[in-house]
Amino acid sequence: MSSITIATLPRMSRDVLSELLLSTSSPNKLAIIDVRDSDHIGGHIHSSTWVPSSTLDYRMPELVRTLKDKEKVVFHCALSQQRGPSAALRYAREREATLGPEESKKQQVYVLEGGFVQWQEKYGKDTRLTEADPIAIYSAFIDIASFTNRTRVRFTTTA
Repeated sequence: MSSITIATLPRMSRDVLSELLLSTSSPNKLAIIDVRDSDHIGGHIHSSTWVPSSTLDYRMPELVRTLKDKEKVVFHCALSQQRGPSAALRYAREREATLGPEESKKQQVYVLEGGFVQWQEKYGKDTRLTEADPIAIYSAFIDIASFTNRTRVRFTTTA
């Protein structure tokens, strides 16, 4: 049984992550996994990979395989209180079970402190660090407008 727990998973501050992203030496050594679901709309951390938490069960083997050569893997959700830490824990345990304890120690798995909410507060306007997804934002706006139009109550008068 794995000794990895949510309590033992290290946290990474948004400042440290921003330095890693801006460093020219680390892009190929770092992976950022965004496990937000529908709350992914509105932007994301530059170069992050979106893996909705609802898809983790079947995507976990793929993640272990594709991220095996990364030195650092950072998981986050909106606040990094539930989905992010849970995904990081599942990943770390799956990696250890698949690759073995010694190989598993070659990679550091983190949870982003404060999640995307705190990231966006500080770096939301920095286009080197945060990317907006205008198509997703527009699509969400259209969906909301369409829903509002379909559910609007209409009153008519008869003479």
